Amino acid sequence: MIDLSIVMPAMNEAERIGASLATLQAELPASAGAWEIRVIDDGSTDETAAIVEHASTRDPRIVLQREPHRGKGGALRAGLIAARGARRFMCDADLSMPISELSRFLAVVPRECDVAIGSREGAGARRVGEPGHRHAMGRVFNLLVRASGLSGIQDTQCGFKMFTARAVETIVPRLTLDGWAIDIEMLVVAARHGLRVREIPIEWHYRERSRVSPVWDSLRMSRDVLKIRFNALAGRYDARG
Repeated sequence: MIDLSIVMPAMNEAERIGASLATLQAELPASAGAWEIRVIDDGSTDETAAIVEHASTRDPRIVLQREPHRGKGGALRAGLIAARGARRFMCDADLSMPISELSRFLAVVPRECDVAIGSREGAGARRVGEPGHRHAMGRVFNLLVRASGLSGIQDTQCGFKMFTARAVETIVPRLTLDGWAIDIEMLVVAARHGLRVREIPIEWHYRERSRVSPVWDSLRMSRDVLKIRFNALAGRYDARG
């Protein structure tokens, strides 16, 4: 029986995936219980998969799951469904959240909520090293998310979220997106099915992500927010996908 699955989507992360796995192995709290680290390789063209595969030969709790390139959303959908943990934690490969913060999620799932989402906003949250213009762009995007119908959540885009296995079974088959807006779609589906969602204030460290274009990815995500709104109004999240 696995208590916790760490689900980490990764594409061309060879420069840091080894260090991230070592950090997780060393710092996962005892409260995590029996665990697995499931790296979802999103069609990497570098040595990401080879590094993870080598790590798995030394520790069978590390699992390499190869997937064709679809994007963050596609990788997460595949990984969360394949995961075996009673609790499933989606985790960015850059570990921009210190692993010590994981205890905050473990303390409330499932006792107080079905879905716990890391938040870089509000009381108790701390952002480290983020340029002012990136923070401002995130707040403008959050206003768009709220206007589209997902109110009451200050930070939808933090890459650290924990689900019960039942929440995954409810949410993931109904998801449609493969891109970065998957976080928003998850929360919309959770709300429509009455799942308990709670924001967890965390410490978060800015990491430069060269593959993310502040302009073009923001436009794509804005387009996807409109798709999510349309899907919700059309009742497409009510039936299992």
